[in-house]
Amino acid sequence: MRLDDLLLQAIDEDLGNGDITTNYLDLERTSTIAYMIAKAEGIVAGVEIAIRVFKLLDSEVKTTVYRKDGDQVRPGDEILRIEGNPSSILKAERTALNFIQRLSGIATKTHTLTHLINNTNAKILDTRKTTPLLRRLEKYAVRVGGGYNHRTGLYDMILLKENHLRAAGGIKEAVRRVKLHNTTYKIEVEVTNLKELEEAYQAGVDRIMLDNMDLKIIRQAVKKYKGKVELEVSGGITETTIAQYAETGVDYISIGALTHSVKALDISLLFKE
Repeated sequence: MRLDDLLLQAIDEDLGNGDITTNYLDLERTSTIAYMIAKAEGIVAGVEIAIRVFKLLDSEVKTTVYRKDGDQVRPGDEILRIEGNPSSILKAERTALNFIQRLSGIATKTHTLTHLINNTNAKILDTRKTTPLLRRLEKYAVRVGGGYNHRTGLYDMILLKENHLRAAGGIKEAVRRVKLHNTTYKIEVEVTNLKELEEAYQAGVDRIMLDNMDLKIIRQAVKKYKGKVELEVSGGITETTIAQYAETGVDYISIGALTHSVKALDISLLFKE
C-alpha cells in the first residue's frame, strides 16, 4: 500500500462525512498558526508523516520543522509549526498526532533499550508484532530509535518456529525440506533447550533463536556456539533484564514490546493565542 493511500484512509476514518464540530463553527478562511509541542521527554519520529497528513487534507498548509526524526525532545520543546486555514488544521490534528505520538513512542522505547546495552555488541531487533497496516512505519520508528528490523514480513527470511517444526516433524526434517529449495534466504530456527540448539546447529542454519531460556542456559549456549552461528534471544525481556541478556554475548535481542505495547509519546497541538 502506498503511504498516501494509508494516510488518506486514516484521515477518512476520522473525518467521515465531515467534522461537524469544526464545520458548525463557521470559521473564516484566514490563516492561523499552531504548534506541535512535546509534553514528555523522548525521541521524535514521524514528523514528515504528520506534515503529509496536513498536506493531504489541505495542500496550502505550510509547515516549519523545529525537531526532525531522531532528535531528542523535552517537555515544552516545539516540534513543528503549522500555518494555514484553521479548519484544515483542526480536521487533520488528531490523525497527525496519532501517527507522530505512536511512532515517537516506539523510537523512544527503542532508544531507551539500546542505551542500556551500548557497552555490548548485541543488537536490538523488532518483530512482526505490529499494528496491521502500520508495520512499515513502526519498523521505521524502531530504526530511528537505534534498533534494527528483523523480518519485514513472511517473505524476506525463513524463520522456523514451534508450529512449523511440529507440522514438518521436527527441526532436522524442517530444515531439510527448506534446503531442498536451494534457497538463498537466511534460515533461522527457534529452540527452547540445548538439545534443540545442537540439532539446529547440526542442521546448518544461519541463526538460532533461544526462546524463553534462562540466563544460565543462554550463557552455556554462547560459550559453545558463539562465532559458529548467530544467536538471538527472545521472550519477556524488559528494561530491567535486557543488560543481563546482552552481557551473555548473544548477537541479537528481539523484543515484541517495541511495537505491540508501547506507550505513545505525549505530544500536543496548540493554536497560537
